[in-house]
Order: sequence, then C-alpha cells, then structure tokens
Amino acid sequence: VHGSPGSWSAFVDFFKDSTLLQQVQMVSVDRPGFGNSGLGNGEKSLERQAFYLKPIVQQYKKKGQKLILIGHSLGGPLIARMAMDYPELIDGLVFVAPSIDPKLEPHEWYRPLGDFFVFKYLLPNWLRASNREILYLKPELERMLPLWKTIRQPCIVIQGSKDVLVHPANADFAKKMLENTQSIELVIRPEMNHFVPWSNPDLIQTAILKMVRH
Repeated sequence: VHGSPGSWSAFVDFFKDSTLLQQVQMVSVDRPGFGNSGLGNGEKSLERQAFYLKPIVQQYKKKGQKLILIGHSLGGPLIARMAMDYPELIDGLVFVAPSIDPKLEPHEWYRPLGDFFVFKYLLPNWLRASNREILYLKPELERMLPLWKTIRQPCIVIQGSKDVLVHPANADFAKKMLENTQSIELVIRPEMNHFVPWSNPDLIQTAILKMVRH
C-alpha cells in the first residue's frame, strides 16, 4: 500500500524479485484518489479507505495461507486500520516509514488553502488528493489511538533516522502502541531516508520473508 502521493507502481520492482516470486503472491493497489482509483478525489477517512481495501484483501485471502500487508508512509496507518477493523483477514503487518503518531504530524499552514474550493482545482489531480488526505491525517490518527491495543498480528517496523518527511520517532510510537502484538521488530537504519522502497528494498524483502516463516 503506497504513500501520499503515489500509486501501485511504487512497488513495481518487487514484482521482478525472483526470490519473493518463489514464495509469495504480490498485489499492489491504488489508494482512493490515486492512479486508477478516482484520480484527484482523495479520501480523508482511513476507516473508509480500509473499507474500500477490504474486498481486495478478501479476494486474496485463501484458507491456509497468510496475508501480509505492507504499508509505506501514509500506507502505514491504513494497514493498521485494516488490522483494527478486519483482524480476521490479516496475518502480519510491515510498516515502512509510517505516519502513525498524531503528535508528530507537522503543522503545514498552506494545506488548508489547497483544500479551499477556489484553489484546489488549480492543483494537479495527484497533488489535490494528497493534500486533502494529509490535511486531515492528524485527526484520523487521533481517532485510532484507542484501537492500537487491538492489533495482535506480528509486526515489523522499518524506519530511517534521516527521514525528513516522517519523523523517525514514529517507530518509537509503534513499539509503544503495539503492546499486544504476537511480536514486534524495529529495523532502524541511521543512514536511511524516507524512500525505503527504492533505496533499501532489501529490508522490505527480508521483512516479507520473515513474516512468511513466522
């Protein structure tokens, strides 16, 4: 599940990974407002985004097989919301530089202007969708606070210390809030920035294979 902005193609290189292809079936999606999912019409509600993602997850959830969700950046809180709302469908979570702590969301004064009727249709479709969901992300994350304790699936959190888009302390928030999981592993790299799927794909590959073996 990609971040904001983004599309399913953020993970396209993983579909060429022969090691993964031997062990897992991979599916990548366009979240609402991006790619072929109503480009420009962003969805601010993470609960609704999870509801839209549910039929796809159900389609690939097969008896006896594990279903693992990987979420990068704003895809992180969405996979958490999936585990909160539909725990029976999810067997593991891999958070990649996730925006999950409401207290760490930056206050960006210009975002309300981008959602104002006069201005928003001057923005490119992808930027309009991104601005809308980021503008409302903090209250969405606050609504999720009491639900973190319901997540029980094993989790891996991948975070770079040089991430300037998502505060590295989001990893500490994950460790604190995921207190009831079967297991949680933090993978912290001091030299790594926000763009993990492109700069450090091996960390995601390793996380997937660990989940398969868990």
